[in-house]
Amino acid sequence: MDDDDISGGFSNKKREFDSDDTESAAKKSKISELKENQNRCEEVKPASELKEEDNQKELINESDDNQFGKENVLSDQKSQSSSPVIPLPCTIEADAAEDKGSRITMEDASVVLVDASLQAPGKLRCAHFAIYDGHGGRLAAEYAQKHLHPNVLSAGLPRELMDVKAAKMAILGGFRRTDELLLQESTAGGWQDGATAVCVWVLGQKVFVANIGDAKAVVARSSSVNDSQNHLDGVNPLKAIVLTREHKAIYPQERTRILKAGGSVSSNGRLQGRLEVSRAFGDRNFKKVGVSATPDVHSFDLTERDHFIILGCDGLWGVFGASDAVDFVQKQLKEGLSVTAVSRRLVREAVRERHCKDNCTVIVIVFKHHM
Repeated sequence: MDDDDISGGFSNKKREFDSDDTESAAKKSKISELKENQNRCEEVKPASELKEEDNQKELINESDDNQFGKENVLSDQKSQSSSPVIPLPCTIEADAAEDKGSRITMEDASVVLVDASLQAPGKLRCAHFAIYDGHGGRLAAEYAQKHLHPNVLSAGLPRELMDVKAAKMAILGGFRRTDELLLQESTAGGWQDGATAVCVWVLGQKVFVANIGDAKAVVARSSSVNDSQNHLDGVNPLKAIVLTREHKAIYPQERTRILKAGGSVSSNGRLQGRLEVSRAFGDRNFKKVGVSATPDVHSFDLTERDHFIILGCDGLWGVFGASDAVDFVQKQLKEGLSVTAVSRRLVREAVRERHCKDNCTVIVIVFKHHM
């Protein structure tokens, strides 16, 4: 079957950073206590200041595929601190594909902006990618799709000189503002939809990853700069490094926060017996019992070792392990397929061959380093 012979369930938005391709078209109540803001800022300190042992143990328990405990981006940066890898310029290509699976409706939304600087020009390259996985409806996902990036820009995302702390604070502020306005709109409109999110911003040669809920980001990384070409040629498999931490009510850290807020976690691991995720945009009826839209935010330097990032909603990760997905994408790229074809094939494999019954949305972001 040809890649183009796919049902209308797919939606693809090809972008290339250095191209004029004409196909380019392009869920937390207000944080009322200063303490919570301070805690979140501590959570996103630079890698050299982070104390990750507790988080690492929890992350390993949460997911067999999550390699964050031993191979996470932050600890990886620490290991290179004595011998830093000089970031090199690269071209970014990205595409999104989606399928509603066996669901009646499609509640996901996505953003692919290889050149996201049009709204706020500056010296720093700015690219933005996001997947919003809606539940209870599509309205929260669509709202975040439209408003999150502009709100992050308005909150002070650096555009001239890199400032990691300022960038992370802008992302936190953008998430907070988006959820505040979304809750106002959902109250006025009488709807209660929610949406998880996984987002990436590429500023210059720095990558920022933010997430709420169970959507994930995975980076494909070679073991060393010298092996990059062999990995690219498929001689050696790339390492799959999970960049995000799932937020589910069943996990100890999230359960503690929910109980402290007055919520409950039932025996089936759901908040108030209903909601599986503990962080999301919207879900206004659950905000007073612990649902938060405060993301985890991490960053790393983009180097020759980083080949591509896969963003996916929980539908993808329900049938694909992180390493499995990286191997699949690496094989397709080795065959010379375009990022459009690769994203389509990944979704088709998940839905048609691995029988994903949920909505399935992916974004494949490829970094083409200039040798």
